[in-house]
Amino acid sequence: MGRSFPTPPVADRKLKVVSSRIAASLEHGSAFDLQVPLNKLITGRSRSEYGIGESVFSQGDPANAVFFIQSGRVKLTVVSMSGKEAVTAHLPAGSFFGEAALAGQQLRISSVYAIEPSTIIRIDKTIMQDLLHREPVFAEQFLEHMLARNIRMEADLVDHLFNSSEKRLARLLMLMANFGQESKPDPVIAKISQETLSEMIGTTRSRVSFFLNRFRDLGYIDYNGAGMVVHSSLVNVVLHD
Repeated sequence: MGRSFPTPPVADRKLKVVSSRIAASLEHGSAFDLQVPLNKLITGRSRSEYGIGESVFSQGDPANAVFFIQSGRVKLTVVSMSGKEAVTAHLPAGSFFGEAALAGQQLRISSVYAIEPSTIIRIDKTIMQDLLHREPVFAEQFLEHMLARNIRMEADLVDHLFNSSEKRLARLLMLMANFGQESKPDPVIAKISQETLSEMIGTTRSRVSFFLNRFRDLGYIDYNGAGMVVHSSLVNVVLHD
């Protein structure tokens, strides 16, 4: 399990908020479909399919579009000058990414790869800007969506800094199964490698394997032909001090 340290009050409050959202989300669904306005676009958008490990865009590419994940999941990575790579975020279906292009970013500062078979919509920067001006309801919901994503990424950072790798893995699995998010829970996680999970939470593959076996023995997860079945009881690991 490793040595534990006292969690600062602010971080502790944030972790409790995230945990409470995970528990409460079992009864909530999505209030707005961000994809509806995108379906109205005749020009300036395209849809592409990506296999596991395929690149959507790379660090240094021109920042000239915004992307929407129709299905699947992606990871965002950054490579330092010395060649060291870090995963900065993983995003599920229903998420936008590449939005920094709207704020004047000229070149991509990260790379994006599919970690599941994914369908992704690309919207030209100028088309997206026009859509945000023409559709005030969409603009408001898009802003809320991006703020919620930033809050989630901040919570991920707090989780990474102050929680054990076991808790980080449990929280990640709950979020991948949509517990704690706006959409309704989908307890089956499509097949994902232990290497990818270890990369996401910043630990070794052997530790991930150990924790997954323990979660299964405790009845928190199961496996079937479609992938991993996550039970809501896994939240006990997240909430346990």
